[in-house]
Parts: sequence; C-alpha cells; structure tokens
Amino acid sequence: MAKKLGRGVALVGAGMSSFGAFPGKATRDLFVEAFNDMRHSVDKGLDPNDIEAVYIGNYSSDLFEHQGHTAPFMTDYVGLTPRPATRCEDACASSSAALRSGIMAVASGLYDIVLVGGIEKMTDLPTSEVTDTLATASDALYDVPAGYTFPGLYASIATAYMDKYGATPEAFMSVGIKNHNSGALNPKAQFGVRISDMMAAKIRSAEKKGQPIPTWADEMEFLHDNRANLVIAWPMRLFDCSPVSDGAAALLIVSEDLAKNFSDKPLHIIGSGQASDVTLRYRSDLTTLNSARMAAEKAYEMAGVTPQDIKVAEVHDCFTIAEIVATEDLGFFKPGQGFEAAEEGVTSLRGPRPINTSGGLKSKGHPVGASGAGQVVEVWKQMRGEAGERQLEGDINIGLTHNVGGTGESAFVHVFERR
Repeated sequence: MAKKLGRGVALVGAGMSSFGAFPGKATRDLFVEAFNDMRHSVDKGLDPNDIEAVYIGNYSSDLFEHQGHTAPFMTDYVGLTPRPATRCEDACASSSAALRSGIMAVASGLYDIVLVGGIEKMTDLPTSEVTDTLATASDALYDVPAGYTFPGLYASIATAYMDKYGATPEAFMSVGIKNHNSGALNPKAQFGVRISDMMAAKIRSAEKKGQPIPTWADEMEFLHDNRANLVIAWPMRLFDCSPVSDGAAALLIVSEDLAKNFSDKPLHIIGSGQASDVTLRYRSDLTTLNSARMAAEKAYEMAGVTPQDIKVAEVHDCFTIAEIVATEDLGFFKPGQGFEAAEEGVTSLRGPRPINTSGGLKSKGHPVGASGAGQVVEVWKQMRGEAGERQLEGDINIGLTHNVGGTGESAFVHVFERR
C-alpha cells in the first residue's frame, strides 16, 4: 500500500537570501535575510509567534565556520527562542532532510506551524580547505585515502555514463550553457550571467590589457579552451562544477486545514520520498543513483502522480553529469536518453521538459546545506506565477525537487501541488 501522510501539509511561504560570496557576513545574517524574504512571501501575513518549531538543514558549519549547535543560534537571530530547534545533516541534502522532518512533524499532529531552514557559509575558507570539508561527505576510510574528491567521484560517474551510452563531453557542456542561460534571469543567482557574457567579458579584458584577443566562435569552443575552462577531473571541467557558495533559505509549512489562513495560493506537499545507498565503489552501475530512483518512486506513489505529470523540476546538478543522471532517475527520460535531451534543448527554459529554471546549483550557487530548501523556493515561485522573466508558460500545477547527498548515499524527492 502507498504510504500517506497522517494529515495534509502545505507550503505557505518561501524565501531565500542571495547566493554568492559574502565576506563579513555570518550564516545567521544570511538566515535573517532568508527569513525576512519568506515572511514577505506569505500572502496574508505571518506572526512569528505562531511558529511552533524550527528545523535547520546544515552540512558543516562546524568546519566551515568553526560553529556547531547552529539550529538554536538561527532560531535566536530570527527571534523564535524558546521554540524547539533541530539541526538536520545529510550532506548536500541537509535542508531536504529538514523539510522532510518538518513535514513529518506537522503530518503527525505534533505541530501545526513549522519553520524549515537551510544554511551554509562556505567561502571563508580557502579552496583547499573547502575541498577537505566537502570530502568528509565521502567515505573517509576508502575514498579519501584513494585520492578521490567530489569532482573525481562525479567524473567516475561521467566516464561510466559515456562508456555505456556514448555521450560526449559536449552533452555536459550543454547542461552548463542551459543553466547559465536560466541563471542569468535569476536576480539571486551567484553567477547570474550567460556563458556567452563571460566570453565577452574576457575579450574586453584582453583588449584593455593589450593581450591577444580570443577568437572563440561560440560557447562550445570557449568551453573546450583549456585555459578558459580548466579540466578539474576529466571530463568534468571548471564550468561543469557548481561553485563554492554562501546562502540561506527559509520555508513555512503548516497543516493543510490552516493553509488558507496564510495564503490564497498555498502549495500542498503531496509526496515525500527518501532513500539511501552504498558508497560508489560497491555499486554495480555508476550511471544511476539507486537512492534517487527509490526516493522518486516513493514520492510519486505517495502523491499519486507520474513523471509525466511534473511541470517544473529543480534537480541536484552539483556537476553537470548529475543533472543528466537525475532526469533519468526521475523517469523523465529513459536510461541513456537524458544526455540527448540536454543537447537537443528539451530541458531548456522554453523546452518541453524544463529542468532547473533557477539556474540550478551550477549557476544559482550551491551553499550545500541551503540547496534543497533553495530548490523549493524556485518551485514555489514557478507554481505561483512569480518567477519573473524565467516564468514558465501554462498551468504549472505539479512541481518536484530532487536533492542528493554525497554521490547518492542519500536522496530526497518532494512533490508539490497547486490546487
């Protein structure tokens, strides 16, 4: 039998800080920005005193900022003490874990009104220490001593995919170009510029400095330039990788019967799936994330929908190969067809199956503990017709978020409905 929530749960507010690099700001400053943005999104207003509990997704403030015990600090900074505050950690899927915890708390009847947050401040560390911190989400007994970092782990997925299905690096580059095109329309994106804009900027810089003028014919030629787009772990290059980011997001979820007290356009959370998997070295097939497929199956089953019903999807594109694999794991395309869809523009903003209209983690940014909640903010805007220049056309009544921890050792899928 399909699992169902004990009672209906609705999303009635969603907001985020800008994603990027913010010297001088602490995580709590960013969370205040996200909380205030969320409050402004609540159509009929929010009295913060009505919030009964707080769930905060955070991967590693302990290492990034030397600050643990973050949930009560965030709660204090938005004036919500003495509400119970819980930190949830599942690597890059931490705020999706917080969302699922909040959903279960409301669905169980324990609380009626819950604040869910996601936070991370990554840019205060040098890149080498960021790499070391992120590596703690991989297997410290085997992967790290073998020299694997996350670019290397996802490069292994990419080369396995290329070998099995005949994809080329150009497919991954197509994802990067697409997501930067969408991110250029997102005012809160860390890299809200098209790759063509970056090319033009480099040409202007060379002219100003009296250096040889690059003669790239198009984005693909630019992305093949080893000087402009360094190989990080072949076939993953610099523009295949999401950036180091700071940011926060905040969501307000309530029992379904209270939703109309807050909004005339609430989103009903109709599906929630979570699954886990073994580390990469134990998997017989590197071209799929079993946890994501299982989480999607559970979410679809709970929601009573199919992949064909989904009108907007934010998926986990920490690397460009991750988006392609995600679109197949979610059932949008058959195995081995996701890369063709990316190359053919099927997943572009105006394509028949738009993916990552926010710009994705690739362009919007990837403050790891905030990424899952940030995905929900984009779905909230798209489903309510509030996404500005990147607004999708038609009746966007069913949306989905897909968030992965590590290389799929954990995965979450959530399905939303506007009625």
